[in-house]
Amino acid sequence: MALFLIRQNLNQVVKFVTDFSLRAFFFTTPTTTFHLVTTRLLKECKSLDCAKFFHQQILVQGLGHHVTDLIGAYMACNAHTHAVVLLEPLEPSPFSVFWWNQFIRRAVGSGLLNEVLGLYQRMHRLGWRPDEYTFPFVLKACGELSSFRLGASVHAAVCANGFEGNVFVCNAVVTMYGRCGARDDARKMFEEVLKRGIGDVVSWNSIVAAYSQNGDSGNALRMFGRMMKDRSVRPDAFGLVNVFSACGSIGVLMWGKQVHGFAVRSCLHEDVFVGNAIVDMYAKCEMMDEAKKGFEQMKVKDVVSWNAMVTGYSQAGRFEDAIRLFEKMRTEKIEMNVVTWTAVIAGLAQRGLGYESLNMFRKMQASGVDLNVATLVSLLSGCASAGALLQGKEIHCYAIKRVLNLDGKDAEEDILIINGLINMYAKCKHLKVARMMFDLKEPKGRHVVTWTAMIGGYAQHGEANDALALFSQMLGRDNYKKPNAFTISCALMACAHLGALRLGNQIHACVIRNQYDSMTPFVSNCLIDMYCKSGDVDIAQAVFDKMQQRNFVSWTSLIAGYGMHGRGKEALRVFDEMNRVGLAADSVTFVVLLYACSHSGMIDEGMKYFNGMSKGYGVTPGAEHYACMVDLLGRAGRLGEALELIKGMPMEPTPIVWYSLLGGCRIHAHVEIGEYAANKLLELGSQNDGSYILLSNIYANARRWKDVARIRSLMKHTGVKKRPGCSWVQVKEGTITFFVGDRRHPQSQQIYETLGSLIERIKVIGYVPDTSFALHDVGDEEKGYLLFEHSEKLALAYAILASPPGTPIRISKNLRVCGDCHSAITYISMIVEHEIILRDSSRFHHFKKGSCSCRGYW
Repeated sequence: MALFLIRQNLNQVVKFVTDFSLRAFFFTTPTTTFHLVTTRLLKECKSLDCAKFFHQQILVQGLGHHVTDLIGAYMACNAHTHAVVLLEPLEPSPFSVFWWNQFIRRAVGSGLLNEVLGLYQRMHRLGWRPDEYTFPFVLKACGELSSFRLGASVHAAVCANGFEGNVFVCNAVVTMYGRCGARDDARKMFEEVLKRGIGDVVSWNSIVAAYSQNGDSGNALRMFGRMMKDRSVRPDAFGLVNVFSACGSIGVLMWGKQVHGFAVRSCLHEDVFVGNAIVDMYAKCEMMDEAKKGFEQMKVKDVVSWNAMVTGYSQAGRFEDAIRLFEKMRTEKIEMNVVTWTAVIAGLAQRGLGYESLNMFRKMQASGVDLNVATLVSLLSGCASAGALLQGKEIHCYAIKRVLNLDGKDAEEDILIINGLINMYAKCKHLKVARMMFDLKEPKGRHVVTWTAMIGGYAQHGEANDALALFSQMLGRDNYKKPNAFTISCALMACAHLGALRLGNQIHACVIRNQYDSMTPFVSNCLIDMYCKSGDVDIAQAVFDKMQQRNFVSWTSLIAGYGMHGRGKEALRVFDEMNRVGLAADSVTFVVLLYACSHSGMIDEGMKYFNGMSKGYGVTPGAEHYACMVDLLGRAGRLGEALELIKGMPMEPTPIVWYSLLGGCRIHAHVEIGEYAANKLLELGSQNDGSYILLSNIYANARRWKDVARIRSLMKHTGVKKRPGCSWVQVKEGTITFFVGDRRHPQSQQIYETLGSLIERIKVIGYVPDTSFALHDVGDEEKGYLLFEHSEKLALAYAILASPPGTPIRISKNLRVCGDCHSAITYISMIVEHEIILRDSSRFHHFKKGSCSCRGYW
């Protein structure tokens, strides 16, 4: 009867015990009563000391059947070690495996992923058999760790234990493979699930997520399309979030709109996660007005909603809208997290407002929000865009303390910071430091972005040989990394700088094989630029014709290319086509157009476009346009008109305007205007060696040797040094460089003998050395010998020796080709079978059968 009353009033007994001394209870309570109350007391136990005391009494009174209750008490007190010690000696049973699952589940929830795997392995060693609740958590840990090897071994255990027909376990296997980047394995597992007829909406969500998270958005959308045809399942909110992410990542707006329509019809758009995904999708598709509508229609918004809009505005270049929304968040006291601040900082950096991004970072620090790696990368980008080296070094120090010098640091975060530092130092023209940062990473640890940042840094700052050497190293067997579209563009930029057509052709073949040009127009634009600057504008036209998408840069690059080659009519044709397709010309377009007219002797056409810029196209002429017109008139000998044009400029003439006038005076030997232009350059503080050399040549032509000596003395006292002439030629063996009087090449004797023979042959047909291009203070015989050693002549002689008959010879020079070399090469083209293509600092010269494409306009 007493036992019955205790069972009926268990709650009162428990309350009495918790109010009474536990120690007194154990010493005064009969064993039968203690047995009934213990289970309930252990469930109520919240103190580790209390749990230990119960443990002691259970051992004393021999109540071993309460061990599982005691395990629960220890777990409730977060004393997992004590709980596991109690669990390990137990006889394995299907009922008690529940506790192993609890340990594993808690470890997953706490992010202790390695501990999850340790617990799973201990289970196996002790003979416990995992069940359908064990495997999903263990597989999740493998996926979070991106451990394909461990995940595959767990998958094998799933099959060995007969759970390959359990949909929950199979879905976890699909998710695990997706997290590990093994899309094909995820797909095989998914197809097996469908074949067994156990697939559900989670199965479809898992495979869509596997593709979406690994950047294969095309397959993610294809799988979602299959899902929509399967009437046995209906997409849920989780599935739609993955699909919207895939649509945004590849910018497929029509798909996004259709999925948005489905979300509205099924009322899933009211879910805050789906609403955020809709806003993010439109933002990534650069449809910010649509994103704004989706944002305003959300009944419930969180900080992610606001961040999606701020980030979208920043990335779309609508920075005023981003700031306005940012300020609204501050006014309405909406919590701004690190993502919000980073979006604004990144937007400023992308617009080239580096110092403003640094100021925003200071405000972020003052608000108490801690930065993350994305913030640091954005700050480094801001420093790079502003050339703020000092601030960049400060960020570098901060990164060392916060990220780079930490134990157990994330390798992915480490490489992101290194890439940002390489980019920052390179754009601040500290290439040696950038290379040091690059070399800090082992070749196997370098990401394609790491290689691209360093190659781009070299290419953008004129170190084209270093850029191409590093590009070749990247493609080497030991370091191979597949280049992306940006890497290819940087390599093409370097080829364009060197005029390296052979290597440019090889890269073009790589572009075609990997379809880089179909991804983004900038690869094709770089190809156009490379071919134009390497002497093959016809191939540049062919690349242009095959482009599916052309932008402003595409048209402008082709116009500039025709201009460099003196093919003004083709340049005007492309300009007319550009107008017909409705693309408005801007200031840059007219610079390259007037340049083309100048280098083709098209005076009337140049005047027409210059005079019609404002009225016909709404473009106000700037100093660079006036410089082109002065160059055009100067080349034509209309120096008086050129000077009057300068005097009528609505702005102060820049050095390039006076330099253009000085160049015209050099061509037509006009001393008075040449002196006037040179004095203006000196007043502007110009330190360009070219202006001194041009004036010196004008005096030399007029045989005013005292003035020549005065100019050279002035150069010496002002510290202006003449750049040494340098020419390089592309042959099968690579790029060979020559300086004036160069004798370093192993075939030097043959080169000089070949050149001597050529000079003697062309003298017979009319060539007379123009000694005005040699030093004045040496005899005529020595002047001829000095002309004989010019770098472009040596490069030509070597190319004739090294090239098969009939193949084009391509030579580049860092300075303007001298008049005597131009004359000599014109004659040489009459007696050799090669077309000679010479690129100097101003334009291209195509020599063939005794004529040059420039027709004297150079």
